[in-house]
Amino acid sequence: MDSIARSLVRAQDKAEALFAAVIAGGVIQPGKLESEISAQIHALARSQFGLRRHWHKRIARAGPNTMLTYHDEPADRRVGDDDIVYLDFGPVFEEWEADFGRTYAVGADPVKHRLIDDLSVAFHQGKDLFQRTPDLTAGELYDYVAGLAHEAGWEFGAPTAGHLIGEFPHERSPRDLGRFSIRHGNELPLREPDGEGRPRHWILEIHFIDRTREIGGFFEQLLTA
Repeated sequence: MDSIARSLVRAQDKAEALFAAVIAGGVIQPGKLESEISAQIHALARSQFGLRRHWHKRIARAGPNTMLTYHDEPADRRVGDDDIVYLDFGPVFEEWEADFGRTYAVGADPVKHRLIDDLSVAFHQGKDLFQRTPDLTAGELYDYVAGLAHEAGWEFGAPTAGHLIGEFPHERSPRDLGRFSIRHGNELPLREPDGEGRPRHWILEIHFIDRTREIGGFFEQLLTA
């Protein structure tokens, strides 16, 4: 594992610990607004982890809003009884970005819990494909994980399934915003090095939705380490 990967893993481990603290602290509860949950997560991150900066907006989404993507701006929603909630963190720990997403079911609905399980399975299947396919492109990985959604009885909920990650701020391509995202048709090999010859590192995002039930789930973490 290269030094960049080690730094990214340390940042991700802290983001995972933050999520565990959110659950242990009972931050997600019926009756709370998404904005209240986000504010409480921010306060917890500052008090327990010394966190001062996020490289992207903090997202808490509940119920029908879980079908939406990062770029959508839905009305603030209260968590319902037996609801589903996903959290998307983008904290910066010691100049290293973490991007971490998980889904939580408030109640015991078996469909929602199956969705959570299917998200994790799909992520690890996508990572396995990456590890055993040296020339895998971003577009091929997108098509694969989107297919996993349909195999499991869901729909893939986003036009992208991940992006580049690194030291803050990470590498960007101003002339081609899709170059560094995992999306259909992107022929960029995921193992192609950056402009300085270093390995690039990627986040894999799994977003499954069910339009009939109006629910979705989200799972994201490092693909390349």
